[in-house]
Amino acid sequence: MVKTFARTASLLAAALCAAGMAASAHAQDSKIALGMSGWTGFAPLSLADKAGIFKKNGLDVEIKMIPQKDRHLALASGAIQCAATTVETHVAWNANGVPIVQIFQMDKSYGADGIAVRNDVKSFADLKGKTIGVSAPGTAPFFGLAWMLSKNGMTLKDVKTVSLEPQPAAQAFVAGQNDAAMTYEPYLSTVRANPQAGKILATTLDYPMVMDTVGCAPTWLKANAKAAQALTNSYFEALEMIKSDPAKANELMGSAVKQSGEQFAKSSAYLRWQDKAANQKFFAGELTQFMKESVPILLEAGVIRKAPEDLSATFDASFIK
Repeated sequence: MVKTFARTASLLAAALCAAGMAASAHAQDSKIALGMSGWTGFAPLSLADKAGIFKKNGLDVEIKMIPQKDRHLALASGAIQCAATTVETHVAWNANGVPIVQIFQMDKSYGADGIAVRNDVKSFADLKGKTIGVSAPGTAPFFGLAWMLSKNGMTLKDVKTVSLEPQPAAQAFVAGQNDAAMTYEPYLSTVRANPQAGKILATTLDYPMVMDTVGCAPTWLKANAKAAQALTNSYFEALEMIKSDPAKANELMGSAVKQSGEQFAKSSAYLRWQDKAANQKFFAGELTQFMKESVPILLEAGVIRKAPEDLSATFDASFIK
C-alpha cells in the first residue's frame, strides 16, 4: 500500500515536472505558421526570422511561402494562423467567408508594383484588346490592374488576361510573350533591366494602392494575444535593424529571395516600410478609407459578390499602440 502510494506520488511528480517543462517551453516558444511570398515588402519578416528576432521575443515562427491566391485556403484549413497580404485582399477574404484581422501594416509601395507594356503602347487606351500576364483574381496584381484600368475609364473586360504569377509574368514579358505584364519587385526590376523588351507604363507612384498588412485568424488571435504582440514587436525591431545595420539586413533579406544585398537594396528602394508611428496614423483612418474605396472595384472585378458587413471587424489597432 505504502509502495503503491509512493509509486503513484512519484509518477504524479514526474508528470507535473514534465507538464511544467512543457508549459515552460510553450511560454518560451509560441508557435506561429505565417503565410507570405517573396514580395520585397514582406522581407522584414524574413529578417526577423534569420536574425533571431522572433526567437528572442519567444516566438517559433514558421514562414510558409504560399502564393497569394492560395493563402486564404491555408488560413481556412488552419495550416497557417497569420498571413501577410494586401489590404484589399484582407477585405476579399473576409467578404468570402475567411475571417482575418489585420494587426499591423508592413509597407506601402512607391513604384514597386507596376504594369510593363511594349514600347508602342502610349497609354492605357492602347491596351484595349491586348493580352496581359497577371496573377489570378484575389491577388494584388489582379486588383492593381483592375484599379489602374478603373482610374482610366476601363475595366478588365476591355483586355485579355493570362494567369501568371508575378515572377513568370515578368519573365514571359521579357521573353517576348504577351503585350503587357502586371508584376512587382523584385521581378519588376527584370523589366527595368531589359528596356528593349518594353517599358513600365505606370506604377504605384502614379496609382498608390498597394499596401500590405499582417493579419491573423480571429479565433487564434483571441487565444494568443501575447504571441500576436510579440509578432508585431518583432516586425518593428526588424525595421530598427534595417536602419542600424543596413548591409547585414539587406544581405539576410536578399538571401531569402536569391538576391545579393546590393540587388535587394535597389529593389526595396521602391517601397516604404511602415514604422510604429506610420502604423498608428494608418490605422487611425487611412486603412478604413482605402478599404471602402476597394470594395466597388472588388465587386466589379468579380472577386467578391457582396461587401463585408463590418469593415471595422477586419482590423485591431491595439497591437500597434
